[in-house]
Amino acid sequence: MKVSLRKCFGMQLACLSFWPILAFAQSSDLAQNLADCKAGRETCDHSRLSQSEATDVALVAHGRNVVNCRNGYDACDRSKLTEPETIALAVADHQRNVSDCTDGMQSCDPSKLSPLEAREVARAERQRNLSHCKDGWGACDRSKLTSAETEDVNIATGQLNASDCADGSGPCDRARLTPSQTRDATAAEHRRNAQNCENGWEACDHSKLTPLEARQTAHSEHQRNLSACKDGQETCDYAKLSTIETKTLSDAEHKRNYAACLKGYGYCDPSRLTGEEARTIHTSN
Repeated sequence: MKVSLRKCFGMQLACLSFWPILAFAQSSDLAQNLADCKAGRETCDHSRLSQSEATDVALVAHGRNVVNCRNGYDACDRSKLTEPETIALAVADHQRNVSDCTDGMQSCDPSKLSPLEAREVARAERQRNLSHCKDGWGACDRSKLTSAETEDVNIATGQLNASDCADGSGPCDRARLTPSQTRDATAAEHRRNAQNCENGWEACDHSKLTPLEARQTAHSEHQRNLSACKDGQETCDYAKLSTIETKTLSDAEHKRNYAACLKGYGYCDPSRLTGEEARTIHTSN
């Protein structure tokens, strides 16, 4: 905001009274322009910068360009870098490429590697392939393995298959199991089925339980049903309760109903009260 002093001479009082406001607005305007210039925005007006401000803006812009170049951004202008900055950037670019090649990234440019670096990258690639083969990953290329490595991979994948068969958590190929591994896998599968049955899980085959396991499962099922009945859950099967359990639940429900009717809180069924209980409630009310 610009104000002509010549125009103020004819109305000095008005100008003097508004001058602080006008000065503050102009100062705020300049501060915003400086911020825009430092941020590299298009709204920057370099003609409104003082010499010191222009110097600061140039330093900030230079630093931003250095960062852009280091990060490989399109906004990088290498022609504006100093010689030390250019050298440092070249070193950083080279190290980043070596790291990308060592990690097997697509951004790797093998042509920029030194002979020693190329050998180290090839060694890392072989180790990576060997690990993939041992872990059973699809990225494994068995054609690149030595005879000794192939033997190690066969042992590792055999153990991995045995573990999958025993855990029931992966692709199990029983044809590859040794007699000992087959026995271990069968025993683990039996234990897993017994646990499923005892916990009431779906993956339970009652026909595979031993007599002892069947009794333990029946006891656990009965206890779960009893808890469901005590909690009033819809899964409760009253027909499976014993006479004593049915009587105990009935007594507990009778007490609950009486307390609800007496306190006036909760579901109350007056028809299930005894004569004495009904009189007690009538008297208390």
